[in-house]
Amino acid sequence: MRLDEDITTIQVYKGTNEINIKNVKTEFMGEPLKLKLSPQILGRTFDGAGNSIDGLGEIREALKRDINSKPINPIARKYPRNYIHTGISAIDGLMTIIRGQKIPIFSGSGLNHNELAERIIRQSNVSNGQKFAIVFGLIGAEFETAEFFRKSFEESGVLSNVVIFQNLSNEASVERILIPKLALTASEYLAFDLGYQVLTILTDMTSYAEALREVSTLKGEIPSRKGYPRIFI
Repeated sequence: MRLDEDITTIQVYKGTNEINIKNVKTEFMGEPLKLKLSPQILGRTFDGAGNSIDGLGEIREALKRDINSKPINPIARKYPRNYIHTGISAIDGLMTIIRGQKIPIFSGSGLNHNELAERIIRQSNVSNGQKFAIVFGLIGAEFETAEFFRKSFEESGVLSNVVIFQNLSNEASVERILIPKLALTASEYLAFDLGYQVLTILTDMTSYAEALREVSTLKGEIPSRKGYPRIFI
């Protein structure tokens, strides 16, 4: 995370309680974090480092992909014409989710944005019988919130078409920064490699922004454009 004249600062993804500082040794692998990908990721839940946390075992990956993917040339994209049906009239009629586009949903304190996200995931579909999947990134959520989503998906029968990446509020802040990258890497795999129509939902981006600020503060960066990055959704 930071290089000084004789000190290198490293972020540990998990807890450090069992690490003996005097005896620990760090080895640089020479590659960035990669996500295991295969058709088996559908219906599974992963943490902020891409590890399985649903008790169903590890993914037998078809490939590993760098989560820091290269941007897609916007000129090479097909013109968006079709849409994703959410079953929520205010969205479908006024702020339609066009395939290939993105929309932000802003919520005030105390409003039921989690229920709205749950309804979108539970009800969304595409026409013409095309393969459809949802990638859900849960960033800095309380345990009760994560359980609410999991139980809802199981009871409604949509869990088999959902890939979940979650980071709880008591887990490492740096994993909140990784959640969007993991979710979008999985989305690109499902869309471009397996031919799915994919809806990606990230909630909430406030926790993501706070994690960026926290990590910047720990690095000793002063409040500025570098220390407190602006977030574009």
